[in-house]
Amino acid sequence: MTDPSAHDQGDDLTARPAWKALAAHHAALGDRHLRDLFAEDRGRGERFAAEGAGLYLDYAKQRVTDETLRLLLALAEEAGLRERIEAMFRGEKVNVTEQRAALHVALRAPAEQVILVDGQDVVPEVQAVLTRMAAFSEQVRDGTWRGHTGRRIRHVVNIGIGGSDLGPVMAYEALRFYSDRGLSFRFVSNVDGTDFAEATADLDPAETLFIVASKTFTTQETMTNAQTARQWSLAVLGDAAAVARHFVAVSTNAAAVAAFGIDTANMFGFWDWVGGRYSMGSAIGLSTMIAIGAERFRDLLGGFHAMDEHFRRAPFAQNLPVLMGLLAVWNHNFLGAETLAVLPYDQYLRRFPAYLQQLTMESNGKHVTRDGAPTTYQTGPVYWGEPGTNGQHSFYQLIHQGTRLIPCDFIAFAQPLNPLGRHHDLLMANVFAQAEALAFGKTLAEVRAEGIPDWLAPHRVFEGNRPSSTLLAERLTPATLGALVALYEHLVFTQAAIWDINPFDQWGVELGKALAGRIVPELESEAPPALAHDGSTNALIRRYRRLRGRAG
Repeated sequence: MTDPSAHDQGDDLTARPAWKALAAHHAALGDRHLRDLFAEDRGRGERFAAEGAGLYLDYAKQRVTDETLRLLLALAEEAGLRERIEAMFRGEKVNVTEQRAALHVALRAPAEQVILVDGQDVVPEVQAVLTRMAAFSEQVRDGTWRGHTGRRIRHVVNIGIGGSDLGPVMAYEALRFYSDRGLSFRFVSNVDGTDFAEATADLDPAETLFIVASKTFTTQETMTNAQTARQWSLAVLGDAAAVARHFVAVSTNAAAVAAFGIDTANMFGFWDWVGGRYSMGSAIGLSTMIAIGAERFRDLLGGFHAMDEHFRRAPFAQNLPVLMGLLAVWNHNFLGAETLAVLPYDQYLRRFPAYLQQLTMESNGKHVTRDGAPTTYQTGPVYWGEPGTNGQHSFYQLIHQGTRLIPCDFIAFAQPLNPLGRHHDLLMANVFAQAEALAFGKTLAEVRAEGIPDWLAPHRVFEGNRPSSTLLAERLTPATLGALVALYEHLVFTQAAIWDINPFDQWGVELGKALAGRIVPELESEAPPALAHDGSTNALIRRYRRLRGRAG
């Protein structure tokens, strides 16, 4: 078995035997067209598929052969992926720059499972928080929890940013079908005052509950919005004691929570071994649990766990996260693709691509290896997307006939949650057709055979050979969503293992935040500040101050 620390010994990924073999294979494969690959292998559509945790993956339309897959799997073994997976599940400090475990899998582990961090079983702590969340959620849902004036809570506003916002927003939108329609849910993240103003414009403070999600209770954007929410509430409710009936916290800073006016009995904690973008199954999911109920939230966690087990135990050749992670490496590092489009054909998943943007790009947007050496290869493809069929009428043109190679992940469900006439069959026809068109295209000869004049024919040609995968599940349920999110979490981990980078830190967000902290008093001061930035930044600050009526 390959030593998982081999990269730390100074060899470059591109010098490794498996990588070199893939480079040679890519050169030999050239631009072999998917039309030819399918013609040569009639069973390709059935063989190039895998299944796990209720998800079916068709990757037959990826530009790979059996040899490509063999070499990619060899690369995974050479990179020590097996050992790295086990290290993460064992609670080892795989977040090497912060010396922390990355144990989001513990958030969805069954109560009987034992997972140790620094010798302590963390599963009982997780279960205790889930139990407290369930009790509180049911109080809000059944009307037992009342606001300061005795009125029932009808509106829940989650205040957070990053993973404390994107996860709850996405989960609520994805599972809205299962939500309590007697409650409304809003989400505030942007420090732009418009975000708060519009989210609360039609709400009554007497019927509104705010969930303030900040581990430290010091996050600038979140706490600015939280203080505004406090002022907004008290402007109507008057009594500072009302804060305790209209605010709860997801945090670990009890002193700051209490100083805000929140009863620490209504503070739901989480742990250093949970990163924000991996926290959807923690107390960060409190708004989700209030929306869909504790039982369905447990189903969501069950879906996560099912994919966790699949990732940990399935052979790599049938392992969905491993296969998708390796295919992304192939497309990114060998075929030269720079982005990946995620295209869910389900309106409920309209925020899923935005959620994945943080998960994938904050995780793998790294330029040095785990031991601090510069990478000599590309990492972190750009993930983006929109729901179909809307995307077909906007950016699909570029995917089909543009000059850039953009691999696609199609996501679809066999059973609709809202069956209306022919709608679902039409929707699914588009999923299958788009993947087929991307793969096989339309040749010049085929265009001319349709009687298209020569001057127009080149414009009607589709090159094809555009790679895609299709994920198909029976129905969008809480369990399916959990499995889907865990799938992308683990394929990100797979990519990171190959590239030898740390997917669990995010130092790249710190510099801009630190500089903003310096600039705020320069914008707000009554007297003209002594500016020591570059000429451009100084000029912008002075112009802004003049436009705000402040001495420049």
